[in-house]
Amino acid sequence: MDKVRRILVHVCKDRAAPQRAQFVQSITDHFSDCGDDEVEVNCSLEKNQFILYRGDKGRMIPLKRPVFCPIKHLSVTEAAAIPLDIQQRGIDVGVAIILQTTNQRVLLTRRAKELRIFPSVWVPPGGHLEPDETLLDAGLRELKEETGLELEAEEVSPKILGLWESSYPPMLSRGLPQRHHIVIYMLLHSSLSHLQLQASLSPSPAEVSACLWADRQLVRAIVSAVDGEDAELQLDDLPSSISVTQVSTGGALSDSTLPLTVFISRAPSSGPDVERVSTGTKYALELWLKSLETPGL
Repeated sequence: MDKVRRILVHVCKDRAAPQRAQFVQSITDHFSDCGDDEVEVNCSLEKNQFILYRGDKGRMIPLKRPVFCPIKHLSVTEAAAIPLDIQQRGIDVGVAIILQTTNQRVLLTRRAKELRIFPSVWVPPGGHLEPDETLLDAGLRELKEETGLELEAEEVSPKILGLWESSYPPMLSRGLPQRHHIVIYMLLHSSLSHLQLQASLSPSPAEVSACLWADRQLVRAIVSAVDGEDAELQLDDLPSSISVTQVSTGGALSDSTLPLTVFISRAPSSGPDVERVSTGTKYALELWLKSLETPGL
């Protein structure tokens, strides 16, 4: 039954027929000639298969993985040690929504601490693609389920910003991969301000424990905290605390603040994870900033 309801990644190269990607297969490597961590690909959704390829037509979309991607660094021995039921999962497809308000803020949500994958990590609203959905339908459904925000498809001008190859745990130092995804980051434009949208916010406490409308200044600081690097932070005189909306276990909303350090934390290479913005989200937010600089692209 699980195989019926899950949409999986398929790849093709040199005009060959699409083949289901294997769990331990690096999708980025598949399209890279020299082990690059970022490539450009085409994508399509056909007959409940998400297909990645390189073609002569269509818009090329960036696909990236972190430098510490577990799939990239798996040894043959480590790959063989992954339980068979996990190896047979294939690579799942997720859609995450970068919702841009008319006053140029984007919505981030903190995953509930009870979730098995990336608990208490800040991400855009999103989730798995379901059978017979379009990418936009999936994104709008997840947006509504997680935040209560209901947007109409004809009003949002969707655009795929980029693709992210995600694994959990995010580093081999924290264990062998249990999940492998391609996350599609989709930009949607709302004609409303963040304050207008905030009035309709009704997050699901089972999935979301806090929300934040991040402006460009905060986003620049977030993306400057590159995971796996020691690059200098671009804080731009930001305040030491950031306004957020906390979500109680019963779904009640309350105004609160969190230290700026939460949003500029880097993924630790060992030990327990910390509350932070996910590495893939930082990538998507960097693409969002670029889209503001070159809106015609």
